[in-house]
Amino acid sequence: MTSLVPTLDGLTITGFEMSDQDAPRGELTTRTMTMPADTNGNGHIFGGWVMSQMDIAGAIGASERIRLPVVTVAVNAMRFHAPVHVSDVVCIYTDVVRIGNTSITIHVETWVMRGMKAHRAKVTEADFTFVALGPDGTPAQIPETAKIAETNR
Repeated sequence: MTSLVPTLDGLTITGFEMSDQDAPRGELTTRTMTMPADTNGNGHIFGGWVMSQMDIAGAIGASERIRLPVVTVAVNAMRFHAPVHVSDVVCIYTDVVRIGNTSITIHVETWVMRGMKAHRAKVTEADFTFVALGPDGTPAQIPETAKIAETNR
């Protein structure tokens, strides 16, 4: 679905799918401000930079839930809804989707706050799957207590 999206300066952006969602899903996990060094050739923030921030936030959310170090094994359904601009405050939210025996899937949403106003927009989302690691760096069993906490949410 392509839509016209009003921006703070009154211009429109075309060709980006926008979410009907008006509030982030999950818990705020990281926040950072974008900088000019993070731009692509079009002057927008490079998608790879956004994805790396999402990976970091997903790993934090996963590790906090299962109390083990994790590594990324998959990213599913990465969707970019709108561009990120220089000086946007990038807010990344995480929510547990599934906890398995050695893996955990986290839904990660990136929202931005534009300018010094309270305007907030979802710009991308994806599901990240992480594998828990034991002390020797091999896959580790996720404690049952982490799984129980998930079912009681």
